Amino acid sequence: MKYPFVFFDLDGTLTDPAQGICGSVRYALEQGGYPAGSVEDYYSWIGPPLQLSFQQYLNCGEAEAKRLVGLYRERFSTVGLFENAVYPGIPPLLRRLKAAGCRMAVATGKPTVFSRRILAHFDLLQYFDEVSGISLTEAPLTKQGVIEHAMERLSVIRREDCIMVGDRDQDAIGAAACGIGFVGVLYGYGSREELSRAGAIHMMGTIQELEAFLLT
Repeated sequence: MKYPFVFFDLDGTLTDPAQGICGSVRYALEQGGYPAGSVEDYYSWIGPPLQLSFQQYLNCGEAEAKRLVGLYRERFSTVGLFENAVYPGIPPLLRRLKAAGCRMAVATGKPTVFSRRILAHFDLLQYFDEVSGISLTEAPLTKQGVIEHAMERLSVIRREDCIMVGDRDQDAIGAAACGIGFVGVLYGYGSREELSRAGAIHMMGTIQELEAFLLT
């Protein structure tokens, strides 16, 4: 096996969170006094740091973005996190990787507490040695930061033994900053063009292709 350590993004890689994330964005905008579009209008928000997305799309300051993140979490923490679906083929992939002796972690820009609840709800937590996300209260880590934290927790010695699997450009950029490999998945919310611009070389269109790549 080429990569004894595999780090997975969560949203758009292990699960499809569109209804929960986009519905909670709409809720935050409505409660915050902004016009809200359809769920599909917010697909591009899946993956990037939420606070930065509010700042970018609303052209607002940090304090206002933090207020909107708080409103988002009102809905997401109780309803939105389970408006989610595991991509077909992910459980068998994780099961085979684990049986092959691979050590795995989730490295996500989502709060760790929500990530663990989602993984447990869908019976995926059993496959992971670590869940590395961001704090609800402290300044959020970058993607590089959550990957580095996962590597530290798994006592990684050789970075060439590691690969990050993700669907957005920040996954590729974070992996490169950590000096580890990256494989992009095209069934999520990032395009081939986005991943290519971020330096991705390996891109898989299906989970079956991803499995063949990781287990060869």
